[in-house]
Amino acid sequence: MQFNHLSIDEPLLGRLHHIGYRQPTAVQVAAIPAIFSGNNVLVSAATGTGKTAAYLLPLLQRLHDRTYPTRHITQLILVPTRELAFQLQYMIQQLSPDMTVNPVTLTGGMTIAGQIKHSNNDNVILIATPGRILKLTADNIIDLSQIKTVVIDEADRLLDLGLGPDVLTLLDLIPPGYQACLFSATLAGKGVEDYYQRLLVAADIITIDPANQYAKTIQQTVYYADNLSHKQALLYRLLTLAKQAHSLVFCNKKQTVIALGQWLQSRQLSAQVLHGDQSQSTRRDKLRKYRQGRIPILVATDVAARGLDIANIYQVINFDIPIRGDIYIHRIGRTGRAGSEGKAISLVEAHDSKPLSRIEYHLKYQLPVKQFTDLKPKNKRKSTKKKKKSSSPYIAKKDRTTSKPSPSR
Repeated sequence: MQFNHLSIDEPLLGRLHHIGYRQPTAVQVAAIPAIFSGNNVLVSAATGTGKTAAYLLPLLQRLHDRTYPTRHITQLILVPTRELAFQLQYMIQQLSPDMTVNPVTLTGGMTIAGQIKHSNNDNVILIATPGRILKLTADNIIDLSQIKTVVIDEADRLLDLGLGPDVLTLLDLIPPGYQACLFSATLAGKGVEDYYQRLLVAADIITIDPANQYAKTIQQTVYYADNLSHKQALLYRLLTLAKQAHSLVFCNKKQTVIALGQWLQSRQLSAQVLHGDQSQSTRRDKLRKYRQGRIPILVATDVAARGLDIANIYQVINFDIPIRGDIYIHRIGRTGRAGSEGKAISLVEAHDSKPLSRIEYHLKYQLPVKQFTDLKPKNKRKSTKKKKKSSSPYIAKKDRTTSKPSPSR
């Protein structure tokens, strides 16, 4: 299957080839025709399977197919975070430099005047967080009366952040008849199911890989560490072996991110940090430099785990192991994207045994362990011994009978 078999034409085909998209992924093969059909679409697919391009390509193709450009806003993409909004803006610009397409982002943390000045241009694709666009709509600054397609990306994350009611309120402001496309990493949980049933009528449902799966091209390993200094030594070795390849290092806390970034810089490694307390312009600048390869090492909190779509990340390293399996999946999904190979490495101390067990239970897979000869850990993972089952069946206490000894004669 090729992209041209999915009704994608030039100049999009040329741009796809230029940025390294050779063949469509499974989710793109399934979702693109469904979106072109005009039906409501519900897509659930694992992280890193190409969901973003699965909806961007039909939106861009529709704008290209117009005989005349439009100054009405007809396409709206709702996202949970500013970071994802700017990632989408960048991806649209990558896919459509030869097309008259204007991606406009409406998010918090930026001046309203600076964001809306391009909203009256031709062929606008509006990318917004729910809170900001609700305010602009209430103030009659943005007109949604001509919306034809609404994409809700990272729907599970929107619910996690408590933004579900805002999305429902916003959609009530759009005249009926629009196409709704909902994309999510998971449909698990009654909350998500109730949500999409309220949003979508007679939707085509597409499921590619369960939510606890990861890209098959990701090589996952664990390195055991005795203490912080041992873990730092392992990290230094892994980063120096990668040379200048993109490495993404995750920590659970902002304070750890800052301290680790300073430690790496003191070892003459080109590393920068990314966390939620930085200004939006600072985060965008660091992501831009990281994408361009000017910063090979990025140390981040989970603010970067969702929506970060950078090609050719060589390895993801969990300096701090996450506390839940779904967070682990989202982290390692930054590498091995769209069929490329990647590495996911977790540095584990003795006190991390419980979260590691939760992750492996989520994966239904025990992560392989590696070690460097000169950095072997003293503490090894304790094997879990199963209790021997009693051959006698269990009897509840209330059902037990005590036999009395027979009287002696």
